[in-house]
Amino acid sequence: MKNIIFSVLLVFNIYSMAQTQERKTFYDFNVLQSDGKEINLSSFKGKKILVVNVASLCGLTPQYEQLQELYEKYKHQNFTIIAFPANNFGAQEPGSNEEIALFCSKNYGVTFPVMAKISVKGQDIHPVYQWLTQKTENGIFDSEVKWNFQKYLINENGHLFEVISPTENPLSDKIIFWIENK
Repeated sequence: MKNIIFSVLLVFNIYSMAQTQERKTFYDFNVLQSDGKEINLSSFKGKKILVVNVASLCGLTPQYEQLQELYEKYKHQNFTIIAFPANNFGAQEPGSNEEIALFCSKNYGVTFPVMAKISVKGQDIHPVYQWLTQKTENGIFDSEVKWNFQKYLINENGHLFEVISPTENPLSDKIIFWIENK
């Protein structure tokens, strides 16, 4: 009987410790910017963040225009966009980091942060996207990156809030409501 009580208490104690441990946040990662410099995502603490995987040769590439408009409108209200170029879907992002940055700037006037090209799925998935897509990492839910321009909403505390379909316009009521409300 003592062994059973001890075992129950031990399991309860382990469970309690696991529940009180601070789960990882978006701020716990370092990434490379398109210029090759490393940046700690904690530099975005206190902001709502729209994370998006992008590609230059995709049918959804014109979303850069709406993303830039969204960024311009809300960048002074504790909001930012972070783009992660990825070549995971139909080889639609073949360029180098420099070529991608130039494309974004020249064609869409992008001024929000564009990071170095990464993988957003598969065996070589980047740790940020492991966190975004795996409940065991983010503590919220599992998701799958379905295509280019899938959006992840990160709250001011660095926690995953929601996943938005690649085809949803960045200026949708759903995204605007999230940015404007606590």
